[in-house]
Amino acid sequence: MRRRDILLQAVALPFAVALAGTARAEESSPFDGATVRNLARDLAQRAYQAPDATLPDPLKNLEYQDYRAIRFDPGHALWHGQGLRFTAEFFHRGFLYKEPVKIFEVANGRAELIRYSPDLFTFGKLKPPTGDIGFAGFRLHHPLNRPDYFDEVCAFLGASYFRAVAKGQGYGLSARGLAIKTADPVGEEFPLFRSFWLERPGKGSDAIVVHALLDSPSAAAAFRFTVRPGKQTVFDTEMALYPRTDLAAVGIAPLTSMFLFDANDRARADDYREAVHDSTGLLLWTGKGEQVWRPLANPQALQISAFADSGPRGFGLMQRGRSFGDYQDLEAHYENRPSLWVEPIGDWGEGVVALVEIPTNREVNDNIVAFWRPHDPLKAKGEYTVNYRLHWCWSVPAGTTLAEVSGTRSGLAGDQKNRLFIIDFVGGVLKGRRGDALPTIDVGASKGKIENPVAEFNPATGGWRLSFQLDQGSETLVELHARLMDGENPLTETWLYRWTA
Repeated sequence: MRRRDILLQAVALPFAVALAGTARAEESSPFDGATVRNLARDLAQRAYQAPDATLPDPLKNLEYQDYRAIRFDPGHALWHGQGLRFTAEFFHRGFLYKEPVKIFEVANGRAELIRYSPDLFTFGKLKPPTGDIGFAGFRLHHPLNRPDYFDEVCAFLGASYFRAVAKGQGYGLSARGLAIKTADPVGEEFPLFRSFWLERPGKGSDAIVVHALLDSPSAAAAFRFTVRPGKQTVFDTEMALYPRTDLAAVGIAPLTSMFLFDANDRARADDYREAVHDSTGLLLWTGKGEQVWRPLANPQALQISAFADSGPRGFGLMQRGRSFGDYQDLEAHYENRPSLWVEPIGDWGEGVVALVEIPTNREVNDNIVAFWRPHDPLKAKGEYTVNYRLHWCWSVPAGTTLAEVSGTRSGLAGDQKNRLFIIDFVGGVLKGRRGDALPTIDVGASKGKIENPVAEFNPATGGWRLSFQLDQGSETLVELHARLMDGENPLTETWLYRWTA
């Protein structure tokens, strides 16, 4: 299974009919804070009707390079030359991005449809199309890295996917509006953003508001994103969800990333690079205050993990290797990929943070998914509001005194039978703590036997290294945990790991 391919194929499914009835977005209409929510509520009362994805043959059969040759003309960008700190550019339909989305500008209490024209684009060797082809998505530009240049800071393109960067970063992992039936044997459902409303920002404002209408066979939803680019780029997110059917397998605040290999598992990696991934691990801050680090894996078979919690403080897919030497890739520069942290607003109650790891043999395939799944199913015809903050960042934005896991390594032990694990902890209360103040080791396994646990000061990092061996015997799956303690008080994050034969 290749997740990025699955995503693009799902976006390319043939559709027949556009929005109907009172859910139809008018070309010019009054607009306020309740408009999109009312559209979503009304849409959910009706049977799902997929958008019309019909395209002329030259566009629907485009190769990747030909699609890339279709460029939006920045001189036609929304708000270009108006002295504002944002501009918006639009993606053309074609290739794998066949579904049309309506895009509106909101100003002075009214929403005006942004009309498609081939004059907005250059087409390379392609002949410009005729008719109202429409848009596939949009991207926002802002002077992020220097005051005289408008960098691309976020893009909404394909299903309900979007991604963003902070200052100095390049694109990496993605977020989604909603995940439904992820890794379900019957197949995943990919909701679509059907329409967007871009509020004209105020003069001098470094924030912009984007509204989105989401639709799928199982649910409709309204989103309000307040986007604040900067040293960390923040999306204040408000979602109102209206299920058409009972939703048990639903994912809130879903994140999608790529993990090919790292030092914890290079068994299948015939590669010159040190590591290849958009994210190193899943970080959890539980409702009880425990900080948990779960290194990611590229498994031999599909793996699903569920971390039960109540009132989570946050979770995210984090990229922790931040030097060129961690990857040795002059093209991809994985050291500059964003971490993405989800900060719940309000009490999310009981549920699980789900982690899905899908086997892959190529770095172009997104194979990692993480999201919050509520304990109780969401009932059909109900209304559910969820607020959270997305931080596209270099590291977790909330402060901590605990040392973090900077690296996980694994290999065959000297006896050629056991597995050797090496965990490096850096920072926090371990900073400056030397070898004359030995911490207590807390390490365990669900099966098998832990042998030779050792904690020692690492002068190369200024942190501490924990090593131990796992005698797995005949077991094929073992859950491991480890941390360093000072009596009853943790000094480090709790390291969790799933070893499989």
